[in-house]
Amino acid sequence: MNQSLIVSQGSENCSFTNVGVFSELDRFVFSTPKSSFQLEGKVFLKEILKLTGAEISLNRFPPKRSVPFYHKHQLNEEIYIFISGEGEFQIDDRIFPITEGTIVRVDPEGVRCFRNTSETEELTFIAIQVRKDSYQGSTIEDGFPVEKRVSWVGKERLE
Repeated sequence: MNQSLIVSQGSENCSFTNVGVFSELDRFVFSTPKSSFQLEGKVFLKEILKLTGAEISLNRFPPKRSVPFYHKHQLNEEIYIFISGEGEFQIDDRIFPITEGTIVRVDPEGVRCFRNTSETEELTFIAIQVRKDSYQGSTIEDGFPVEKRVSWVGKERLE
């Protein structure tokens, strides 16, 4: 995987990076350790951002291309958020269309595959993996206000 162009920055309580525009994700190449399959346009963020509870990948999939294999997971559900393009998603022998704005959650046991059906446009999406049944509570219940006035002046700027 070619991720040498990415540098993670931040502090004790955060990390951030800039991978550039989605149209240039093809500079990243993903290869599976168990096969010779390679895919341009995929970058994983877990190690870059030091994520501890999820894996996130940014993806750019070329026109008229299909993932050449079905897959499923042992423990993780996946969430796909489609940013642009059009295609088809297949889960357990059912097929449905995917376009900008489509969001798909797949259980670990779901046998999945997808393809870009466009002749010219790339399919771009964000894929998130999280452990099934690991999330307790809700965002509203977990967050709480901090008694501190908001100010943007006199703060350390991270570049």
